[in-house]
Amino acid sequence: MIHTLLISTQDLAAHLDDPNWIVFDCRFLLSQPDEKETYYLKAHVPGAVYAHLDRDLSALVIPGRTGRHPLPTPEEAARRFGSLGIAPGMQVVVYDDQGGSLAAVRLWWMLRWLGHEAAAVLDGGWQNWLNEDLPVRGGKETRPPQTFNAQLRDGMYVTSDEVERLRQETDYRVIDVRAAERYRGELEPIDPVAGHIPGALNAPYTNNLDPEGKFRPPQELRDYYTKLLGDAPAGRVVFYCGSGVTSIHSILALQIAGLGEAKLYAGSWSEWIASRQRPVALGADPG
Repeated sequence: MIHTLLISTQDLAAHLDDPNWIVFDCRFLLSQPDEKETYYLKAHVPGAVYAHLDRDLSALVIPGRTGRHPLPTPEEAARRFGSLGIAPGMQVVVYDDQGGSLAAVRLWWMLRWLGHEAAAVLDGGWQNWLNEDLPVRGGKETRPPQTFNAQLRDGMYVTSDEVERLRQETDYRVIDVRAAERYRGELEPIDPVAGHIPGALNAPYTNNLDPEGKFRPPQELRDYYTKLLGDAPAGRVVFYCGSGVTSIHSILALQIAGLGEAKLYAGSWSEWIASRQRPVALGADPG
C-alpha cells in the first residue's frame, strides 16, 4: 500500500525505521526564509530531511517575469530530489506547521508532477505530531544521494497566457485561495500590487482545515467544493495564490474530496502583476 494524499501521524510513526520511507520537514516562513530551518535543527520528526522552499523547491526569481517561487525545470527538480535522497519506489511523507499549506504541499505536488505518486502530506502536521507526544530529535539529517528518474506529467499547471483566456470562459473556474481581504485588495502584506485576477472566485485555503489544523472529512470538502464549482469538473478548475505554493493545498483538498485533479497557476498573483499589461480587479467575490 502506498500513501498518495494524506497520512496519519500513527501510520508515519509505525514506519520511522523503514529505509524505503523518507520524511521531509518543510516548515517555512515567507517573511523570514531561514528561521524555520533553525527550528528544524532543534527538533523534528526522527529521520526527517529539511526541504527549503527557496533553495530546494523553487527556481531563481527573474524580476519582471516570474512570481516569487517559480517552478524549477523538470530536469533541475529531478536533480534536486535525487540529491535529497528520493529514489524510485520510496514512500515520501511531507509536513510543515501550517496545515500543509506551504512547502509541504509544494513538494507533494512537484513529486506528482515528475511521476512519483507515493507522496503524502502528514495530516495535522508538526503540531499534531507534538500534540500526540510522538518522538522528536534535533540536528541535521541527510539521506544518501539517489538517481531520481522523472516521468513528467503534462497538463498539471497553466501559464499566465492560459489564465488570461480561461478566466473569460464560462465553463472554467479560476479560484483565488488567499484570504478574503487580500483578494478584495484591502490588504497586501507581500506583493506590490493588491487585488485579484478579474473573474476569479475567492475560496480561502483555510476553509479546507478543521479547528485542529487537519483536513476536513472528504464529504465536507466534497459538499463545499461542489457548491463552489457548480457544474465545472476538476479538470476545468485553476487555483492560484500569491506565488503558486499555497494554492496546491486546495488542489489536494479537491482530490481528498474525490472530485479529481485541478490545475495550478504556477506563477500565481506575483507573476500576474509582473506585467502591467494584465488587468487587476478589486472588491468582493462576484459569486
